Amino acid sequence: MIKYVIKKFLYSLLVLFGVVTIVFFLFTILPGDPAVIILGQHASKDAVEKLHEKLGYNQPLINQYAYYLNDLSPISIHSTKDKTKPNFLDDSQYRYTIICSISSSACLVVKFPYLRQSYYEENKKVSQIIGENIPETFVLALSSIIFASLFGISLGIIAALFKDKWIDKSILVFSALNISLPSFVSGLIIMWVFGFVLRDYLHLNHVGTLFPTDDFGVEYVSIKNLILPTITLGLRPLALIVQLTRSSLLEVMSMDYIRTARAKGLSLTKIVLRHALKNAMNPVVTAISGWFAGLMAGAIFVEKIFDWKGIGLRVFDALDQKDLPVVMGATLVFATIFVVINLIVDIIYSYLDPRVRIK
Repeated sequence: MIKYVIKKFLYSLLVLFGVVTIVFFLFTILPGDPAVIILGQHASKDAVEKLHEKLGYNQPLINQYAYYLNDLSPISIHSTKDKTKPNFLDDSQYRYTIICSISSSACLVVKFPYLRQSYYEENKKVSQIIGENIPETFVLALSSIIFASLFGISLGIIAALFKDKWIDKSILVFSALNISLPSFVSGLIIMWVFGFVLRDYLHLNHVGTLFPTDDFGVEYVSIKNLILPTITLGLRPLALIVQLTRSSLLEVMSMDYIRTARAKGLSLTKIVLRHALKNAMNPVVTAISGWFAGLMAGAIFVEKIFDWKGIGLRVFDALDQKDLPVVMGATLVFATIFVVINLIVDIIYSYLDPRVRIK
């Protein structure tokens, strides 16, 4: 078991290393000079060159990559003398704890990964921006996956029990429609129908955030603003959960031990809830865990449509402003969340079913 966990952990680190490499080189080759973006189009050549030197953009690409890895690594090198070199640790960037000295001018330190600073919010770290915006995205993703799981599993069970009947075909058409519609299309439709046409009856806002402010500037929690974004973001995973639950339950219902349970006179409800459903949930749980991480990264357009003040909306604005450190940092955070969730699910599966470790 320990060897399996170590192997999965090392594989996860390798995946994250690949993501970091792709993100760095992808955003580095994008057109546009970051120094010009920060200082403006009318900045002097001397000012641009000084900022290049400060940020390390005058260094060879491989050196910039090494500095970036040094910033992101929890264990990295700190220069104790030359603080002018780009991206070396100092107190103005982040806190650190010294592990040991490497030489007279450098030491090994442990720290939190440094995602650098925003181009547009002066002296504001990307980690701080993400920390301020990610809670609302987490709440939105969590509520969406709960909505998708409850309704998706329920509809999947109904479709399986009424196989090839009109209700089964209706549910399959509904799920196929939700899978085929992009979130920004379904979001616009839901916002127009429930936020405008039916607003006088449902009293739902077409835009809003989880923590709006009243007339006196005091924040309060508004669950009502969460409803429409939750439905929009949860429709696609709901459709997938419906189909997975239906197909998996039909497969389990055809097994011998289910026939034995029927022969003993057990009711269909007891057979499904006590015997079949438990064994049919493995692929569904896998899909739910994967979708939760995906929803956090895929909430950008939904947050933009409903003006939900989460990390997705902040990334959307950063893309418009070409604030590359924010976009890169958010991408790495989303990738880390996805990898960590998959690692946890793999470990849980290996504990529940030893055959997973053997495979």
